[in-house]
This record gives sequence, C-alpha cells and structure tokens, in this order.
Amino acid sequence: MIHALSQVLRRILEDSTLWSRFPELGEAQVSFERPSETFSPGQTTVNLFLYDIREHLELRSNEPTIERHNGEVVIHNPPKRIACSYLVTAWPVGEGELPLQEQRLLSQVLQVFLAYPTIPESFLAGTQLAAQEPPLPLVTAQVDGVQGAAEFWTALGNQLRPSITVTATLSIKELFEPEPTPIVITQDLQLGERISPSLEQIAPATEQRFFRIGGQVTDASSQPVVGATVILVERNLIAATDSNGQYSIGAIPAGTYTLRVQLGDFVQEVNIDIPVETTASNYNVELTQ
Repeated sequence: MIHALSQVLRRILEDSTLWSRFPELGEAQVSFERPSETFSPGQTTVNLFLYDIREHLELRSNEPTIERHNGEVVIHNPPKRIACSYLVTAWPVGEGELPLQEQRLLSQVLQVFLAYPTIPESFLAGTQLAAQEPPLPLVTAQVDGVQGAAEFWTALGNQLRPSITVTATLSIKELFEPEPTPIVITQDLQLGERISPSLEQIAPATEQRFFRIGGQVTDASSQPVVGATVILVERNLIAATDSNGQYSIGAIPAGTYTLRVQLGDFVQEVNIDIPVETTASNYNVELTQ
C-alpha cells in the first residue's frame, strides 16, 4: 500500500501535461532516497523521503459497515486511516546559481501538489489504491510538518536545506475477512422497578418482559422481498421490509402470534412463537405466491 502511494506521487510529478509550464520539473527524475550526506544524484532530482507513518487520529472512524445476506450479517470494521509524510527536496545539477535553480524547482513541485487537495482517481488507476473511499487527502506544506528542521537534518547526516512536507492519508482495510454471523432475531426487554436506586436488579413482582423481533421476507428463489408490509395481527404492529428484505417489529409480550405479510394483493400468514423455542426457529417468511 505505501509503495503504491509513492508510485502515485511520482505519477503526479511526472505528468507530461505539466512540462510546458514547468520545464525544469519535466526534466527532473523523482527518487525516494534518504537524503543523507552521501546522497548526490547525477541528474536534477526531486526527492521524496518517507520519514513518518502514523494513524491519522482525527480521521479515525468507529462506525462499522454491516453487510446482510441470506439471513446472516458480516460486520466490517472501519478502515484505519494512515498518514504518510514525505520530505520533498530539490537537487539541481548543472551550471549557474544552483540555489536559485533549487528554489525554482521546489516552487514548481509546491504548485503541483497544492493543486490537489485529494489525489485524483486518474493517478490511482491500476494501483492498490484505486477506488479508495473516501478519496485520499493530500496536505502540502502543512504548518505542523517537520519540527526542529536543523536537528532533523543533523539526524539524516546532512546540512540543512529547503524542503516541503507532503502528507497523504490512505485507508487500510482489515486484513482478514470477518466471519458471517446470524442476524439477531430477538431482543429481550425487561421492565420493572429496581430493588433499590443503587442496584439494577428488578423486583420480581414488578418485572415485565417484552421482545423485539426481526426477520427476513424472501421469495421462492430466496431473493429478498423489498417493500412488503409485515403485520403482527394480534397486536396490530406494522413494519416494512428494507432493501435486504429485513424487518423489525416490537415490543411484544411472549406468546403465540400470527404474522401476516402483504405484497400488493398477495397475503400470506404464518404462526410464530415469541421468543423462539429452538435455535433452528426464526421469524423469516418465504412467500409462495
């Protein structure tokens, strides 16, 4: 993933549509070397040194993605957002005032990266980063870039020189595909007075139990039925199936009930027990029209 990001940044700088406007950048090579004292490229070079990799805590999400299929759910943890920071330097080779050439080349790099608040999909095509959601943020010349520049360059074993920090944030999904689990079909709700204000235990004489149930409506080919009306007849409780054929209905006391499913002029009824008596039981309905 990270090496793919470096390749994408190289693509951005080597975009041939920029060469007429930025001829020096068009003639420069792009490298990813550690700019130590021994670093001395033989031709004009823009160097992107990856110096920091860390989780972007401000972009962290705790909301999982829930995928429903055939009466089961797969819960996907949100991807980790990883910020990769590069130290960008320019290394001109040739005659003339090299410091001014360095500044000119660095200014061209700065203009290019500033043009992209996020990395366009056209540069991501064919890489591991293609179709990432959300788009990859690209932050250039941020205020909180390299701290203590002199000490940083000393640690690299080189002398202080002008540089730009560029940080791209990518998403890394979970490595292993989560196992599907059965959809929760019964939620047990217990109501009553507490034994005391400091204890959560309910006084048995006041306890009442209610249930919320959930199931799926499918057709004869096991495909979900969308927009069907589900009615718990004895309690006159009504729900509608969603895009996965799922419905949820409650709160309901324990007992035996009639579950009616209506789809247009078609009506089908089944008897259900709440709560279910065996692990094989559920509240799913297959329409047999």
